[in-house]
Amino acid sequence: MMERIREGVNSIAVKIILGLIILSFVFAGVGSYIAGGNANTAAIVGGTEIGRGDLEQAYQNERDRMQAQLGEYFSTLLADPSYVASLRKSVLDRMINDVLLEQYAQSLGLRIGDEQIRQMILEMPQFQSNGQFDSEIYQATLRRAGFSADSFAEYLRRDLVRTQLLSAIQSSEFALPNEVKLQGELLTQTREVRTFTLPLKQFAEQMELTTEEVDKYYQDHAEQYTRPEQVKIAYIEISAEALKQNIQVSDEQVQQYYQENISKYSTSEQREVSHILVQGDDEAKAQAILDELNAGADFAALAKEKSEDIGSSEEGGSLGWIERDVMDPAFEEAAFALKNVGDHTGLVKSDFGYHIIQLDQVKASETKPLAEVKDEIVAELRDQLAVDEFYNLQSELEKVAFEFPDSLEDAAQATGQSVQTTDFVSQADAPQVLQSSAVMQAIDSPEVKEDGLNSEVLEVAPEHIVVVRVEDLRPETVLPLDEVKTRVETELANIKGEQAAMELAVELVNSLKQGQLEILAENQLEFGEPEVIDRNSPIAQSVFAMAKPQEGETSYTQTKDQLGDVVIIALDKVTNDYDESYNQQIGEQAERFSTERDLTAVLAILRSNTDIEYFISE
Repeated sequence: MMERIREGVNSIAVKIILGLIILSFVFAGVGSYIAGGNANTAAIVGGTEIGRGDLEQAYQNERDRMQAQLGEYFSTLLADPSYVASLRKSVLDRMINDVLLEQYAQSLGLRIGDEQIRQMILEMPQFQSNGQFDSEIYQATLRRAGFSADSFAEYLRRDLVRTQLLSAIQSSEFALPNEVKLQGELLTQTREVRTFTLPLKQFAEQMELTTEEVDKYYQDHAEQYTRPEQVKIAYIEISAEALKQNIQVSDEQVQQYYQENISKYSTSEQREVSHILVQGDDEAKAQAILDELNAGADFAALAKEKSEDIGSSEEGGSLGWIERDVMDPAFEEAAFALKNVGDHTGLVKSDFGYHIIQLDQVKASETKPLAEVKDEIVAELRDQLAVDEFYNLQSELEKVAFEFPDSLEDAAQATGQSVQTTDFVSQADAPQVLQSSAVMQAIDSPEVKEDGLNSEVLEVAPEHIVVVRVEDLRPETVLPLDEVKTRVETELANIKGEQAAMELAVELVNSLKQGQLEILAENQLEFGEPEVIDRNSPIAQSVFAMAKPQEGETSYTQTKDQLGDVVIIALDKVTNDYDESYNQQIGEQAERFSTERDLTAVLAILRSNTDIEYFISE
């Protein structure tokens, strides 16, 4: 057999085929290098690229914001792949809008100068301590946010350019005094009304239904009495959070973890340093400053006068406290090589230019005692052990549920979990853990629903899985009339009662409009006491749609309240008691609405006139 294989490999035909296959891979590979590809691009907007990394960061920020606002409900939304795709697309569209505005601002010649950026940074309250700019806070904040001084300045520059443009759009809007006054009078107008209610329940209770009417209504609305397909589901659920509740952490484990991770509870050596920066490649300029320093000039004075670092020059070049692995490698190596407080380096070249660095203070590393961090370690160990056990059980569950696909009992014994079961349920009333789209798709698959096999392991949340199987199936069916007769009669009575109430309401309103007030007594009805309502009233929409009555007269109409009952309304008086102190607030609101409308229109035009290419699913 092996001899025949070797003979086949050595044949001319096989060699030609293999050669063609190899060439296809070679050219495909070369082609990808030549073409470059768009693996790291999310979109291109008029020649400006939006990177996938920037999109992912913006998407994660939006997820964090919505998670904080919506909590568990947002986690449920994230289980829907279509929602996640839509959210990611909306974030990318906002980023595209920002780029479009930046490009438009540049085309209009809008610019932000270095001095304006510098002054803004110095005045930002996030970087101040006791009302003064604090370089240490500035540097630490930038490090936490992943910015360098230059990248943060560029971020501010782009943001300010967009703000300039938006301010220009906003400043072009205005509201005329008469327009503001009219809007204010409409918003603050009140109306004096009297009402009475025709409760639908009373009308429904008075309805007499015939057998024929009930049968016909049932036949005509059979879809309302159709029970959806239902299944009995057996499932095994495993989550790291549940496992964590039963995990005990010993003192020995805590001690070992503390020793193995002592660096986590130790502060690194910190150095307070100052620097003088000459941006770019002007070595001669930097050397001249170093010569002055070596000749005895004051470091802080030179930094204030000649350093080109916006953030630190005003502070005599102070960068505050730094530690390893946060600064430019060349800068860091030179700063930590200084031996004594007051020493300074020679010229240090980095990506930002030439630095002269001075050591101001040294703070040795410190280690927190075990007692201080024990609770933190116990919580971390419990989390780790729970996750480890979770993935071990997940692996075992995947294996056993697959090897024994006709039952979950073997998988339950292997993982130490219980098999949970439901009664007949549909998607709407299934347990929460089974309502994710992935689980429902698995339940509806032929292998699970028709063949009765175990599903694959399904993730319903991070470190939270289930395996499901269908124990029994009940198809969609129209429930027999005997089973739903009470419901049919109730619904039919409500419909007929509502019709009767509306017919009476129309008759009442028409008669009242003609001055026939006696119809109220004939039906044993009367209006309630007058009440003044504003636009926040539940019936405001109907009341404020009524025509203003003539002096001494009354307008009438009918509507429905929030319960669905019919309400008869008598409008006696319209009052305009406008306070002109609201003029500014109303004018600003009108201008804001107009600005938002204008911005939407500008973006629509920019999008139509700009080539925008997406590299993620739209």
